[in-house]
Amino acid sequence: MKKRFLTVLLTMSMIAVLGLTGCGKDSKDEENEVQNSTEDQDGAEAPAESGEEKPAASGGKGYVFENDGITIGVDVDMAPIADALGEPKSIFEEPSCAAQGTAYLYTYPGFTVNTYPDGETNLVGYITLKDDTVATPEGIDLSSTREDVIAAYGEDYAEDDKKISYEKDGMTLNFIFSGEDIASIEYVSSVMN
Repeated sequence: MKKRFLTVLLTMSMIAVLGLTGCGKDSKDEENEVQNSTEDQDGAEAPAESGEEKPAASGGKGYVFENDGITIGVDVDMAPIADALGEPKSIFEEPSCAAQGTAYLYTYPGFTVNTYPDGETNLVGYITLKDDTVATPEGIDLSSTREDVIAAYGEDYAEDDKKISYEKDGMTLNFIFSGEDIASIEYVSSVMN
């Protein structure tokens, strides 16, 4: 019984991690599954000291997310964003589904950032808001309603039974629902679709 419980727990953990990395629904290579690499990184820069101005990661197209004065958009270099945000709670890596190289999943309080490789640079592919401690610049968080979303972003959206999607400048902003509640908010690069 104990062995079965551990097997189920391990399987559920792997499914959850793969779901977060945005690698699609095919899990071809179990040997190359996600590894926690936070402890293995050498030369990681220290977070900005308090009182020191944090650089705003500029760029991105379409809708952007802001956290602690740092702007994060899709299709921009993750390096200055990671430096500005400081040490994440965790970093996972795996072979990228979107391009040749390694994709990374950075976990911060309230949100995650998934990257995809572009040559020597890792660009932001997804930003996912996971709880109501963070919100979009337009004031929408996980405690908001469907009506709040439409009031903030307008009537020009695509909808299915589980999400409302807004497209802007080649990227998509998804509001994923569980019943009437927002379960997550995703900023998605067109490269990841």
